[in-house]
Amino acid sequence: MSIYLPILTKLAIGLFALIVQINIMGKGNLAPTNALDQVQNYVLGGIIGAVIYSDTITVFQFTIVLIIWTMLVMTVKFMKEHNHFVKLLIDGQPKVVVERGEVAIKNVLRAGLSANDLMFKLRAQSVYDLSKVKRAVLEQNGQLTVILEGEENMKYPIIFDGQINADLLDLIGRDSEWLADEVKRQGYEQVSDIFVGEYLDGQVRLTPYERH
Repeated sequence: MSIYLPILTKLAIGLFALIVQINIMGKGNLAPTNALDQVQNYVLGGIIGAVIYSDTITVFQFTIVLIIWTMLVMTVKFMKEHNHFVKLLIDGQPKVVVERGEVAIKNVLRAGLSANDLMFKLRAQSVYDLSKVKRAVLEQNGQLTVILEGEENMKYPIIFDGQINADLLDLIGRDSEWLADEVKRQGYEQVSDIFVGEYLDGQVRLTPYERH
């Protein structure tokens, strides 16, 4: 029984660490939608799986490694949520791969897709004719969002997690100063006070972190 005690102890600690990470950092890693959630799952599973049966790594060492990994993930997550450039570096951004029936070849290649990959993703959406595609966007999680001719355009937030969506500002012909003025006009001090901001029918609708 003494042989299995360290294994059981490590398994219990690993299970506890997994539960703590899920509850502290959100449920994103239950259904990963970005690179950080996916890497978190892989590395945590690798740490637990590789260490649990190793006699050379003590329970104390195993615990320290889990604590260091948890702190590292929390730090990266905090930086991602408060810095636009870090978020772009980690999550990337949606890429338009088809615009009004025309394939944006540069974006497709930058996303690491081949022509076969793109057509497969379109077929998975029951789309067999490129000319009928109004816009197709490759999301950060690798999924393809398709809008057909005659359907309403996709709506992306103009502000998310207190950060400005510069791509959407360029698309609507506005700048960050205009958005900052709009935020102040609606009674908020700065863009970082806003959880999510939507641009609908020429109007900006804001959802702040704290209600007035």
